[in-house]
Amino acid sequence: MHRQIRELPYGDVLIHAGDGLGVGSLAELEDLDDWFAHLPHRYKILIAGNHDWCFEEQPEAARMLVKHAIYLEDSGCEVEGIRFWGSPWTPFFRNWAFNLPRGKALAQRWARIPEDTDVLITHRPPWGILDEAKAGFKLQGVGCHDLQARLAQLPLRAHVFGHVHESYGWQRQGKCLFVNASICDIRYKPLNLPVTFEM
Repeated sequence: MHRQIRELPYGDVLIHAGDGLGVGSLAELEDLDDWFAHLPHRYKILIAGNHDWCFEEQPEAARMLVKHAIYLEDSGCEVEGIRFWGSPWTPFFRNWAFNLPRGKALAQRWARIPEDTDVLITHRPPWGILDEAKAGFKLQGVGCHDLQARLAQLPLRAHVFGHVHESYGWQRQGKCLFVNASICDIRYKPLNLPVTFEM
């Protein structure tokens, strides 16, 4: 639903924290990359989310289609002196793409995040930070405990994620700005505005 976003403010770097595709097809990815091509942002950084199946099932073909963004998957890049790291993994959730069991498997992925990362991009939030989802009539935290444990060891300046539509927003904890950048609301309508911040 990227073409339905109402306002897309200019910035030096556009960060997309996953779920850019509906069913996760290569055709959808080709359209997303075409959208990136027409944006004025100097740099675009993309990670996959649990809907973005082609990156997991057809990784070579998917990566070849991304020509107008930097795709990160357990990898990093440096943009004008700022170090970014991106990872798509989430605790097991309804057998979607990039699911791993909680515990050792996820902890091993998060252990790869370099100590000198400035901006971390994940799809799912850490436990207890902008991670509350509806469960019946209540909200409950659904973030990743293993990711939260790793964050305690990292001097991040910002952490951008999505996935939990009900917890769109931002908050600062210490020196780190946490951003739940979910554009779609709980009904999958792209009504939330992109979040901008300066570094």
